[in-house]
Parts: sequence; structure tokens; C-alpha cells
Amino acid sequence: MTNGLLGKKIGMSQIFAADGQRIPVTVLEVGPCMVLQKKTREADGYEAVQLGFVEKSAQRVNKPEMGHFKKAGKGAFTYVREFSLEGECAVGDQLACDIFSPGDRIDVTGTSKGKGFQGVIKRWGFSGGRASHGSMFKRRPGAIGQSAWPAKVIKGKKMPGQLGNVRVTTQNLIVVAVRPEQNLIFVRGAVPGPKNGLIEVRKGIKA
Repeated sequence: MTNGLLGKKIGMSQIFAADGQRIPVTVLEVGPCMVLQKKTREADGYEAVQLGFVEKSAQRVNKPEMGHFKKAGKGAFTYVREFSLEGECAVGDQLACDIFSPGDRIDVTGTSKGKGFQGVIKRWGFSGGRASHGSMFKRRPGAIGQSAWPAKVIKGKKMPGQLGNVRVTTQNLIVVAVRPEQNLIFVRGAVPGPKNGLIEVRKGIKA
């Protein structure tokens, strides 16, 4: 077994609890994932398993990758990631979303939506300056200098730049429902990334 699986974000929906409460959920397609390689402390210095997700044609795999996939003998995969090893599993095993159950707390990692180059108001929430006639300020960041000393812009200064398209982990999400026959899990709340975006689902470290 592992501490997590690969999957993709399907989108948001809602389900109703037994008491009639409406619960906003994100639907995740998790697994099935194939165990492609097993890392051992003796050979690699740590214990982990390498999982493959979403099969792809052998014609779209280069020779070094195909040599790696052939060791498992289960075909080629689009996504390959490592997860910590918990319990026993062997190369060639198929892991499904039934390792999670309702009530579990999980951490979901994905790549956030990219929003391109943005100014300080959208990127950092600055209030901006006056919009009155002749102010010449409005949505600008303002002064960034440090006078004669230290006479430089301090590293980490909040300025315009790339917004989004970064690796984000949302922790302590609650699993509301699991449907193993459809490889679906329903998670309360929002998950980073766009629809059909790759995600990594792990058992919560703060649970």
C-alpha cells in the first residue's frame, strides 16, 4: 500500500447528507494506478513506490522510458510519480481509490490555474492609489526604493509578475463519499487546478 494515489479533477458538484444538509464537493477520479517500481532502503536509500496513471500508446514513448516500463510489464503511462510506501505491495499491483474511505482527511496537490502576468492589485490585493483627475497613480505599485541605504530593492518585494501556475497543496480536506466501481471520490471543498488537471491525493499529515 501507499500513502496516496494519482488522479484528475473532474469538477465541482453538491451532494445531500442524510439530514438534508447540502455539501459542496469536488469530484476526483483517483486511480487505478499501476506499481511500476519499488524503491528500497538498501538500493536507493529510502522506501517508496513509483506509480503510473493514464495508459498511453507505446508509439508515444521514447526508448529509455519504454525500457523502464517494460520492467513492470504493464504498458506505458502518461504520468509517473513516487509515493511513500505503507505496508506491502509489489511491482505490477494495481491500486484503486478504495484505500480511502468516507471521513478520511486527505491532502490534495495540483497545479493552480495560470493567470499570466498581473499587477499588484490582482496579484497581492493592493488597494491602489487615488483615481481622481491628475493623480497618475491608480493601479500602480508605488515607490519601491530604499533611499541611500541600503540603496536596493529588498528581495521578496511584492511586485507585478506571474500569477498562478504553481504547485499548490490543500490540506485536511474531508472525504465525503467513495465510489470504487467508478474510481471516484467526493471531497468537501475546493481542490487546486483546472478540470481534468492532474492531482496527487495523499493521506492527511495533520489528521
